[in-house]
Amino acid sequence: MGILSRIKKLFNPGASPKGTPAVNRPPPSGGRTEGGAQAARGGGKPKGKDGAEWRPSGRGADGARRGPRREGDRGGRDGGRSRDRDRSRNDRGGRRRGPRDEGPAATEMRRGGRTAAVAAGEPWDASSWQVPEQDGKRRFLDMAVPEPLMHALADLHFDYATPIQAQALPPALDGRDVCGRAQTGTGKTAAFLLAVFKQLLETPDREGRRKGHPRALVMAPTRELCLQIEHDAEELNKYAGLRLLAVYGGMDMQRQRQALNEKQVDVVVATPGRLLDFRQRQDIDFGDVEILVIDEADRMLDMGFIPDMQRIVYGCPPPDRRQTMLFSATLTPDVRRLASRWMRDQVVVDIEPEHVAADTIDQRVYIATEDQKFTIVYNILRTMKPERVIIFANRRDSTDRLCENLKHQGVDAALLSGAVDQRKRVAVLEAFREGRVPVLVATDVAGRGLHIDGIDLIINFNVPEQAEDYVHRIGRTGRVGEKGVSITFADELDSYYIPPIEEYMKQPLKCIQPPEEWLEPLPQEMLAGRAARSHGGSGRGGPRGGRGGPRGGRGGPRRSGPRRRR
Repeated sequence: MGILSRIKKLFNPGASPKGTPAVNRPPPSGGRTEGGAQAARGGGKPKGKDGAEWRPSGRGADGARRGPRREGDRGGRDGGRSRDRDRSRNDRGGRRRGPRDEGPAATEMRRGGRTAAVAAGEPWDASSWQVPEQDGKRRFLDMAVPEPLMHALADLHFDYATPIQAQALPPALDGRDVCGRAQTGTGKTAAFLLAVFKQLLETPDREGRRKGHPRALVMAPTRELCLQIEHDAEELNKYAGLRLLAVYGGMDMQRQRQALNEKQVDVVVATPGRLLDFRQRQDIDFGDVEILVIDEADRMLDMGFIPDMQRIVYGCPPPDRRQTMLFSATLTPDVRRLASRWMRDQVVVDIEPEHVAADTIDQRVYIATEDQKFTIVYNILRTMKPERVIIFANRRDSTDRLCENLKHQGVDAALLSGAVDQRKRVAVLEAFREGRVPVLVATDVAGRGLHIDGIDLIINFNVPEQAEDYVHRIGRTGRVGEKGVSITFADELDSYYIPPIEEYMKQPLKCIQPPEEWLEPLPQEMLAGRAARSHGGSGRGGPRGGRGGPRGGRGGPRRSGPRRRR
């Protein structure tokens, strides 16, 4: 019996599914506790792994957020406008920093510095970094990486190169053009950043280079990916002393202009629209670019950025006078054609995964009704106690309802969607990276490029309509060899999207019933009017109406035009 037949049988019309919880039961006496939600149905306060009372991570016993912000914290980029067409669905993380009083341009410009490193202790000795040889693995120690970068790699405990790094770094470090493909979460960003920094450290800067004339450009399709690349660059630039600047839409343009005009910038990480805004104002010139990096090239094509990218590429020195690197999770024929036009004698590195989704991800699909799903989510958070979790939904209104109800139940959650102001998005990602907010509720704006360490659980409240979006969502966990869990709910409608995902991944997804403990009633009633269906209505095809067939014409080949912003 096929998966759809099995699910239809389980969702027998007119029969109330066994174990359906009373979602709207009256709240028990005592209501919420300050530190977290009450235990379900007479179980007392839930206990943590250490036996202590459980509360959403990021809060102490008094309900306050843990720990002061670090001294020297960074943040505070202002909101603003750009014609930047960042219809974002987005990307990766680490620890970022809060506000500091250095003046407006200093908050935009980040510089690693050897002076600060030496002042903090003894100069670093490369011989102190001992990494044993392992069969089938390549050590960074064995690559031609300058000592400041080696020091940063040692601090980050990056001992062995991932497959994409092991194959792409040697030609990139030698100055060759590289076109690379590998599945998400395999270290593409570190590969091109190391090559860029090595080139800039070992090649003398041109005398008299003017302000606003960067030596390297790193292009990304979305604002969140820009922020993530900037974060990764800061970590690798810790002892290198290069000047970095990220420019993207949704932030104060004047502040970014000031950073460009006050000091020389070595590396600019940018989205296409905002970068062309600065070029039109003559704040930036690409004539001295030695290295051009295009990240997520397939997204650039998918989001309609190629005309803008052509203007940027043709504004740089010709291919024989620059190094060009192009990296992506997929290399379609269209992307390869662009690479052949923009690159010279490129080395193609194609890491073919055994499975589309990483083997380190434990993928689970639970059969649940729409009314059961929120109860299951709450009980998953209560029983599994994940340190960091992202809950994905397909629509903004669904994420709004979901986040509000989680907060109502005492869960410390934050919202990330295309409707959230950019400054607030940055603050939310900052809090999530630092562990101050353990639960992030998001649309696919966070599905690609967010590389935040320690995400141990992904929940798909809705099955994504595009098969590749499923892969990018669950790819936020189980990164670079770490273990992770993804949980997806297949209800009576979303189950239609599972077969295309199985076909895309070339592996089956086993659908099972949720444990009984996940169906225990909520400690409080859901908010009034928030228990409506999360699918967002008609117009999506099949049972939802109007696009032909149960899959709504989706889940198949990728569209060539711009994708709708979430």
